[in-house]
Amino acid sequence: MAAGRATLTTEIALKLNPTAAAGRRENPLPSGTLAVGSGLIVGGITAYAFLSISAHVLDENASAPLAAIWAVMFTVAPGFFMPIEQEVSRAIASRGARGQGAGPLVKRATALGVGLLAILIVACLIAAPALTKHLFDGQWLLFVALLLGVSGYCAGHLARGMLSGRGRFRPYAIYIGGESCIRLLICIALAVVGVDSAGWYGLAIGIAPAFAVLLIASQALSDAHEPGPPAPWNELTPSLGALLAGSVFSMSLMNAAMIAAKLLSEDSEKAEVKKIFNGVIVARVPLFLFQAVQAAMLPKLSALAGSRRFHEFRSSLKSLLQAVSVIGVAGAVGGFVLGPLVVKIAFDVELGHVDVGLLAASTGFFIVAMSLAQALIALEGQGRVALGWLTGLVVFLVVTALGHDLLLRLELASVISSFAAASALGAFLFSRLRLVEGEEDRDHATVAF
Repeated sequence: MAAGRATLTTEIALKLNPTAAAGRRENPLPSGTLAVGSGLIVGGITAYAFLSISAHVLDENASAPLAAIWAVMFTVAPGFFMPIEQEVSRAIASRGARGQGAGPLVKRATALGVGLLAILIVACLIAAPALTKHLFDGQWLLFVALLLGVSGYCAGHLARGMLSGRGRFRPYAIYIGGESCIRLLICIALAVVGVDSAGWYGLAIGIAPAFAVLLIASQALSDAHEPGPPAPWNELTPSLGALLAGSVFSMSLMNAAMIAAKLLSEDSEKAEVKKIFNGVIVARVPLFLFQAVQAAMLPKLSALAGSRRFHEFRSSLKSLLQAVSVIGVAGAVGGFVLGPLVVKIAFDVELGHVDVGLLAASTGFFIVAMSLAQALIALEGQGRVALGWLTGLVVFLVVTALGHDLLLRLELASVISSFAAASALGAFLFSRLRLVEGEEDRDHATVAF
């Protein structure tokens, strides 16, 4: 058993420590980025195919509630369950670095996830009449899809946390690609049959994550019976409230333009809802690339922070910010130049270069903000993360309240609010980093004395 744990510790160290092997210093991206990136390429292509097919099948009246279920699903599910994934990943990586088994932790995390899911389902049931009336245009099948989706994503984020914490990024990538492929296959079947109701396409969104979990369940749960020290609640939940708040705020900010378009539009502005939805989807291409970095980022930074190697932490963070900045700038330029053509071909919608360029710029600022938030989480600055995202969300609401042109004010609100969130998170991060580095210096001085 000791030898097995030593081997496991070595494997984790090689996967999470960029200086552990020769040549790794030249790669600014965390280990696992390429594996996850391959899954995201498949997932991204098939997701856009799903949206393109459904956009051509559904008219403007049907497209609006489908846009709403997409935005709500990818606000609620990641907002509530991404923190569980992050905490599970961090805690398992930490145990692996110490040579400790993760079995008790996996069981504790599962209980936590199921409890959070139960609370979320009750909240959705209470809000069901308002959600269905104002966002889903009275289609209760979309509400059923929401319940199925949040249940599937609960299991999916738990599984992803277990996999990334162990550095098992191949099955992680299979989950990402598998979910989107399943969703696309159902969409194609509906289109071939001639279904033109948003409810059934929403149901495809809702059931796909549960089927994807089945693809990787055995690998994700392989550590469930591994012996290890007991897992107290505070191993997973020292700052879960702040982490949950930050996650919900960030997902709300990311999807705010789509949800606001549906809530603020008049009956005569259904076309504007479709435009903003499709424009945001095209502008998010860089976000798919960033997710490959994000999945491997937290375990790596957590390992460096946990071992108090803050010089390497700062160096890795600098390289990562350079990488995501390149992704963001390329996305903004590409969105301005090619975005309108892509929107026209994929969704048969007319949008100007400035429209897509502004939305793409907001995505660039958003992925920088997400990178800074990941680093703050690794430094146990979850409260500051929540405050940073809240800053961006408040700015979005203020800017949206100004002006009359629905499309333009939502585009400007997206850019300005993402920049505000990135600025706030950057200020909090470097303040926190100076603090922990100062504490480390004082500890060394005390020991030397």
